[in-house]
Amino acid sequence: MGIELGVWQGRYQNLELPWLRWWDNQGNLLLTGWEQTQLAEARAERLAAKLKELGINPDELV
Repeated sequence: MGIELGVWQGRYQNLELPWLRWWDNQGNLLLTGWEQTQLAEARAERLAAKLKELGINPDELV
């Protein structure tokens, strides 16, 4: 499958601990669904802000 289980140090459910996480065979941490959602939302907010700077209302785009 090209993935492995490893230890990641970080915050999860308000606990800062070492956690078991999945990594790809290039050593990249595989994000959880929640993390992917958070990144997508942050990216959408940055894009909307940039569009507004350019005078485009993102709510009017189809």
